[in-house]
Amino acid sequence: MVDGVILVVCEIRLEDLLPQLAAVRVEKVEASGDLLRIAARTSDDAAAVCPGCGTESDWVHSRYVRHVADEAVGGRAVVIDLSVRRLYCETSECPKATFAEQVTGLTVRYQRRTPALQHVVNAVAVTLAGSAGARLLAVLHCALSWATVLNCLMRIPVPSPAVPHVLGIDEFALRKGHRYATIIIDAATGARVDVLADRAKETVAAWLREHAGFEAVRRDGAGSFAQAVTDAAPHAVQIMDRWHLWHLLGEAAQREVLAHSACWVPVGPPIHEGRRAQTTRERWQQVHDLLDQGAGLLECARRLNLALNTVKRYARHSEPDRLIRAPQYRPTLVDPYREHLRRRRAEDPGVPVTHLLAEIRALGYTGSANLLVRYITQGRVEADHATLSPRRTTRLMLTDPAHLQEDQSALRDKLAAACPQMTALAAQIGDFAALLVPAPGNPERLNGWIARTRAGDLSFLHSFATGLERDRAAVDAALTLPWHNGRTEGVNHKIKLLKRQTYGRAGFPLLRQRILLN
Repeated sequence: MVDGVILVVCEIRLEDLLPQLAAVRVEKVEASGDLLRIAARTSDDAAAVCPGCGTESDWVHSRYVRHVADEAVGGRAVVIDLSVRRLYCETSECPKATFAEQVTGLTVRYQRRTPALQHVVNAVAVTLAGSAGARLLAVLHCALSWATVLNCLMRIPVPSPAVPHVLGIDEFALRKGHRYATIIIDAATGARVDVLADRAKETVAAWLREHAGFEAVRRDGAGSFAQAVTDAAPHAVQIMDRWHLWHLLGEAAQREVLAHSACWVPVGPPIHEGRRAQTTRERWQQVHDLLDQGAGLLECARRLNLALNTVKRYARHSEPDRLIRAPQYRPTLVDPYREHLRRRRAEDPGVPVTHLLAEIRALGYTGSANLLVRYITQGRVEADHATLSPRRTTRLMLTDPAHLQEDQSALRDKLAAACPQMTALAAQIGDFAALLVPAPGNPERLNGWIARTRAGDLSFLHSFATGLERDRAAVDAALTLPWHNGRTEGVNHKIKLLKRQTYGRAGFPLLRQRILLN
């Protein structure tokens, strides 16, 4: 006891701190700067196992010193100078005349790092790959180049999981818009099964033939994946992802909302009629006049010098107002001074723009004169830009009413009552949302939903319903079975992170290795 403090002295051996040295005899320990060097020696009496034939031998040929790096201790890198024996193999038929002994937990053939340090290097390589991994290892007192880190990563064996009962399959971009690859996972656990270099149906079908044993495939609406599964495993159940069904419905609903801008925009500011609206009405009239005379769509396109898809768009709508879009303006630097401009133009309709510019600059305006001129020319001073965008309107229609606030719910009700088509759209969205909860009777209820869609005046939902009928078996499976493709989408998000970490300098083999190991 010293000054009332009890001191407990414990004898701690080096083998307690570094248990991998328990099987060898430590002869010397030197600490210099940021390096801890340990000299050790293996036993002279123990027998070693020949890696060629598995026979034990204690016939010593010679000794040599191996320099093995270990995990850092106390902020110092550790190097073990280990004297090991080279022994003769006592089996005459063995292809190895001599071999070097290995110490369990300390040495590995052809390796200058201990298994513990190699485990750290592998973990860093899998997580960060080349340069970033090398920088982190330098902090951990393990100096390796980025190339060495990548070599360690590529030597890690990739797990070979058994083929699961339910596969999840999706594509991801190697170079967006140009090259795509395919990820295959276990839909139940999310475990990565394989990564294919492209998304061609022949490649996917060949992989599916080689890995038989699955019973179902969870996929999105891609036709190539559907055909690949049909060709390779016609017995497998194809399950359309429910999130993609809802996403496709949202796209169709937004086009319907755009087509009825004239109906719901009056809930907010009025539509500003311009030359584009006039041209739209004229073209709609020309197309429908030709159609009434018996001309076909292709003939209309030739006579009016329009694209065939443009003619189809005009022919699809029963009145031109559905084609007129509400103007959408982005926020500008002039918006905070709209009230001042409106008041000044009301007091003096002939006030020059230069005077208005000087006045709002005195109030803090930092934009250009050209921006102010365009703002006034577009009519945004007297009539505010639309407070409701088609996207926001669609989002209100797609959101569960129970999740809306009181003012949002009231606005949604106004939008749904804007016209009979908007009312029917809101009802169809709600009915389809109820189908996305898997239940045995959903296929029959889907038949009724499609029939009501066909009977209504919702042309874009007609196209959506046609897509459902084209892939009806997979859609029915999605509405009755509990499987979903959420885990596959999660893997895709992780792949985006892995790609950004290597900036696109890495090739597909390295990316595949990281995907399967992460």
